[in-house]
Amino acid sequence: MVAMTPAGDYRTSYRADTTIFPTRNSRIALFIGLALLCCAPLLLGRYELSLLINIGFLGIAALGLNILVGFTGQISIGHAAFFGLGAFTSAWLHEHLGIPVMLCIPLAGIVTALIGLVFGAPAARLKGLYLAIATLAAQFILEDFFARARWFTGGVAGRMTESPVLFGFAFDRDETFFYLTLAWVVIMFVAAANLMRSRDGRALVAVRDHYLSAEMMGINLAYYRTLSFGIASLYAGIGGALYAHYLLFVSVEAFNILFSIQFLGMVIIGGLGSVMGSLMGAAFMVMLPEVTQWGAEALAGSAIDQALRLGASISFLREMVVGAAIILFLIFEPDGLARRWRLIKAYWKLYPYSH
Repeated sequence: MVAMTPAGDYRTSYRADTTIFPTRNSRIALFIGLALLCCAPLLLGRYELSLLINIGFLGIAALGLNILVGFTGQISIGHAAFFGLGAFTSAWLHEHLGIPVMLCIPLAGIVTALIGLVFGAPAARLKGLYLAIATLAAQFILEDFFARARWFTGGVAGRMTESPVLFGFAFDRDETFFYLTLAWVVIMFVAAANLMRSRDGRALVAVRDHYLSAEMMGINLAYYRTLSFGIASLYAGIGGALYAHYLLFVSVEAFNILFSIQFLGMVIIGGLGSVMGSLMGAAFMVMLPEVTQWGAEALAGSAIDQALRLGASISFLREMVVGAAIILFLIFEPDGLARRWRLIKAYWKLYPYSH
């Protein structure tokens, strides 16, 4: 990895060496980026804000999966089910218990984390393909539960939700809900970055790198493997709750196995073991179908459109493009967009020198 700290910048403590923003320029860039995001509702339309909101709550859920897969070395093919569990839990808590929506969002994350710990218990003894099959079973179990538990999900008819309200102010428009999503994105990503700097975060990475060496150093493998599932489910639950209160309707059919594969695609494309890579992967997966749609509209009426019938097969074309993107990243950029971003920063930092 290319070091981006300037010459003469010495660190005398572990805390200073693992700081999230090591240079003054990185802190300035952070504040400028947050300022631009805060101005986004004033500059962008509802369509662009909707894309940013989707990137936000999907990025939160993808970050949870990245902690599980990228940082701990586990595998999950049922992340969408926990995303849906968070959505239904938040809606049920508000409708049946009368809890304010602003409190339902973190409570949904906690409930989903507890369920994730139960389904993550097999991770204490399983790994590889066997663990993947276990998480796939969790996906189908929760899908069946969603379809049958009408008291909880509304069954195949789905469940209506309401917009969050804080001190009489309703987040019922894209312009206002964007700020709520941005706040949760900042909270969850800062929490994940600090988790990776802590003792528990280093233990998760040790389990990923070499579990036998980690066990010899006194790390409880069963505890940290199960804990990683709980943390991943917490992030999925909060992302799902934001999803539910943004769309104001939750449907059982939305949280299928294909959605879980998309979450894996976000992590792979963004970069395994990268906090910011999770957000990059979510942005890529949200924007790729839109770019495909724009391309198909631009080619409407052309010879390519007549030969491939792009307008009639745009839904299938979107899925094909997503699958092709995952394969291409695995072949040509297995470390994802996060590594490419680091190389770009290094280029401008070192220009005109090569190293």
